[in-house]
Amino acid sequence: MAKHIKKTLISAFVVFIFIVAAFQAYLLASLIWWRSHNPTTTAFMESRLTLMRQTTPSAKLLYVWIPYGKISEHLKRAVLTSEDDKFVDHDGFDWEGIQKALEKNERRGKVVAGGSTISQQLAKNLFLSGERSLVRKGQEAVITVMMESVMDKRRILEIYLNVVEWGDGVFGAEAAARHYFGTSAAQLNASQAARLAAMLPRPRFFDKNRDSPYLARRAEGIKQRMHLAQLP
Repeated sequence: MAKHIKKTLISAFVVFIFIVAAFQAYLLASLIWWRSHNPTTTAFMESRLTLMRQTTPSAKLLYVWIPYGKISEHLKRAVLTSEDDKFVDHDGFDWEGIQKALEKNERRGKVVAGGSTISQQLAKNLFLSGERSLVRKGQEAVITVMMESVMDKRRILEIYLNVVEWGDGVFGAEAAARHYFGTSAAQLNASQAARLAAMLPRPRFFDKNRDSPYLARRAEGIKQRMHLAQLP
């Protein structure tokens, strides 16, 4: 009986390892495909659309893909300044930023900062749910390593700018530019770009609170520093 149980446990473990390995292979294959093909949706988009359709069955996302060259350099610089000012230099993880976030969270006694890079945010948005757990963070780290291995920085930033959430059902730079300013992502000026970048930590909140004094102050701060950002 004991031998049978042991054999069953070993078999189950082997199957589990195979499933995990197959899933990681699928993730890597997807990233390699996206080096030259544009994502039409992401796990986060699908999750948001599902939630929206619980109250509005006909709900649709605002999402238009545009190439890197048609996105305002102001927006690229503003987003890097706001979200990841070491983007071109790190390997996917900003260890100094992570340490500062941990210290800030310890002082506040709760999670108020994450320290995630653009690569980490994109890894989560492409494949994962919004839940907070050590398993999800571990998978996010694995995807980030894969992504940095198979994509260059310019492609990572291009995909990020096209799929990041920028409001209630609003995804990507082009949809955001048209939603908030009635213009294209290519035509965004420095002030508009800074404002969009300032919204990124809480885009749905700021979509509904566009006159927030905090948003205005944060946008101005980003605008003053964005000329320092190094583009890939």
